[in-house]
Amino acid sequence: MNIQPIKTSIFKEGDNLLSFITCYIKDLKEESILVVTSKIVALSENRVCMIENSKTREKIIKAESQFALRTKYTWLTIKDNTVMSSAGIDESNAQGKIILLPKDSFLAANLIRNYLKRRYKIKRLGVLISDSRLLPLRAGITGIALSYAGFKGIRDYRGTSDIFGRTLKLSRTDVADSLATAAVLVMGEGKERQPLALISGAPVEFKEKIDPSELAINIKEDLYQPIFEIIKKIKLKKTIDTKSK
Repeated sequence: MNIQPIKTSIFKEGDNLLSFITCYIKDLKEESILVVTSKIVALSENRVCMIENSKTREKIIKAESQFALRTKYTWLTIKDNTVMSSAGIDESNAQGKIILLPKDSFLAANLIRNYLKRRYKIKRLGVLISDSRLLPLRAGITGIALSYAGFKGIRDYRGTSDIFGRTLKLSRTDVADSLATAAVLVMGEGKERQPLALISGAPVEFKEKIDPSELAINIKEDLYQPIFEIIKKIKLKKTIDTKSK
């Protein structure tokens, strides 16, 4: 697999995303995957806000979230069924503003893919909109697939056998996030100005329509759910203890 980051000019609020992409990508081959950072997708949608004070910021975070909990360093939120910090709002390279996540990232990925398929007359094309996340108990950020189109986002090994003939019951590979992590590594997070990347030779299953919920998991079935419950109980106990003093 090969990942080629693409250096560009600075994408500005309200710029045309499709024109920007085709300005730097003159040709696309079959079975390519285009990675687009979520920041420029959001900028093209004018998903930008000025922050007057901390209360304004808090209001925006809560409005963007399904769930929001204030912690020592940030707001721990759930948005689009994914745990993230502060509803994914981004203040880096934003010229004094904050950038929200795209309104509908799966729709955006499909629009980009359909346009590029027509323009370059290809059939098997993937588009992945990437973002960055912190993992629990790990330093540093990694990549995540905010959305994708044109390929299956998960590889399911359940029901198949391992090398010793044992039937696998739980094993699945998160293809979409794995690709995003690899792409974010070469695209960079600082002043590299590489918001696009092209992946070739990826071991993915290309398909015309995907299920946007295929990577989602019910919180009750989540491996880390017991930790969430313990943290909730500890926080509740501390609140009660404080009030009783």
